[in-house]
Amino acid sequence: MPDRDVLIIGAGFSGLYQLHKLRQLGFDAQIVEAGPQVGGTWYWNRYPGARCDIESIGYSYSFDHELQQEWNWSERYAAQPEILAYLEHVADRLDLRKDITFDTRVQSLVFDDADDCWTATTGNGSTISARFVVAATGCLSKPLTPTFDGLDDFTGDVHWTWDWPAGGADLAGKRVAVIGTGSSGVQTITAIAPVVGSMTVFQRTPTYAVPAQNRRIDEELAELKTHYDDFRAESRLSVGGFPCGDELPPFFEDLDDVRIRSELEVRYGNGGLCFQQSFRDLLQNEEANARAAEYVRNRISEKVDDPAVAEKLTPRTYPIAAKRMCVDTGYYEVYNQDNVALIDVNEQPIRRITPRGILAGDTEHEFDVIILATGFDAMTGALEAIDISHGAQTLRDKWSDGPRTYLGLMSAGFPNLFTVTGPQSPSVLSNMVTSIETHVEWISAALEYLHEHGLTRIEPDVAAEDNWVNTTNDAADMTLLGQAPSWYMGANVPGKPRAALPFVGGVGVYQQILDGVAVTGYHGFELV
Repeated sequence: MPDRDVLIIGAGFSGLYQLHKLRQLGFDAQIVEAGPQVGGTWYWNRYPGARCDIESIGYSYSFDHELQQEWNWSERYAAQPEILAYLEHVADRLDLRKDITFDTRVQSLVFDDADDCWTATTGNGSTISARFVVAATGCLSKPLTPTFDGLDDFTGDVHWTWDWPAGGADLAGKRVAVIGTGSSGVQTITAIAPVVGSMTVFQRTPTYAVPAQNRRIDEELAELKTHYDDFRAESRLSVGGFPCGDELPPFFEDLDDVRIRSELEVRYGNGGLCFQQSFRDLLQNEEANARAAEYVRNRISEKVDDPAVAEKLTPRTYPIAAKRMCVDTGYYEVYNQDNVALIDVNEQPIRRITPRGILAGDTEHEFDVIILATGFDAMTGALEAIDISHGAQTLRDKWSDGPRTYLGLMSAGFPNLFTVTGPQSPSVLSNMVTSIETHVEWISAALEYLHEHGLTRIEPDVAAEDNWVNTTNDAADMTLLGQAPSWYMGANVPGKPRAALPFVGGVGVYQQILDGVAVTGYHGFELV
């Protein structure tokens, strides 16, 4: 007999809710967590300025009415310490820690057909067996760690945004380099600009960023608590897992120039990622996309004093929203400071790290601190970091040409292994917590169904998986996503196959598909 009914890997938003839900259903479940405490992404990503880009009122659990009522978010976009405090509160409130093993990383998973169970081997050599495994490993949890020649020779401090010193880093008056201008880089740059002595930003691809319009939300939250359940229901049916003010945005072609300008100004003025829903066909219609992109480009030029710097910060080579947009709190204005410089590594490539700094092009720049904000091996990286095998087949080999899943929940050939917000689910194109709750509840209901019917094994049919992979790819091909070298397509990782990693059909549509699969007795799955 296995040690546990269910092994859960990861103690972030996904793992904590999965543990709580399975406990409610009477399953014997355990979490194994690589970190020293709960939090997952929000434990590791504690760099300066780390903040969610989904509004706090939606980036939180909906499963507990009392929890919703008792927790008070201070800001529209919560910062990392507040989100981590929230998860710690949830863990304590639900007494989850007693079933979590910390400081333990799962290195391998092997499925045994004779017993229909998985055996996990951890970094300390211990083993745990379980009938089912839920990989709550996160979509952005495997750091991308490119190697720069000479990095070990640098005599100053090197910090990665994904593993910032727990006690913080002293940057006051220091000469600082930041490599990377994705979300982590944008947030770090904005936060440290007021305290550093000087800062040089090394940028490969400029980003589209829209203002957060961050603020205190005390009165807004109090009002929302009077109808929180309605808000959550609307979130589940929305495109992105968070309501953006109207049921459906207008089609671009239905608007005249005055209305087009008005839509863009209202969305930009409201702030946040709902700007992406200015037009319903923003990611399908090239003209609509071009108008939205040009609007943001013009706003960048208004914020940056030096036209040459503004041009370097202006994206022109890919459609807006085809790469992850950023939500900023004064990012562009940083470049108006006399002590901030911007280097385009396409013009001056980083040749190596020297003992004193960075050699870019033919110029050596001296620094006291180098900050690396180089992103993640998204969606598949954390799963492929574990040696997952069933017989002679490994998940890593199966996914060598791109991930293959059914609904982003399971992969054929790997029975009883579920993935929360796995590749080919809405995940990173949505409010992650909405998508997490959808998956946790679906997985829990499936396990309950198996238990009630005396079944010990569930696995996708190959034909159903093939159909879902094709559906995911075909849907992405109808959009402009493929025109950007983004981590949505795996393009940020050298050697990683290009493939559409998220399902682009939206949270509401995806929810209906999941419901239909379950209602028909788990169509597309083989139950034994």
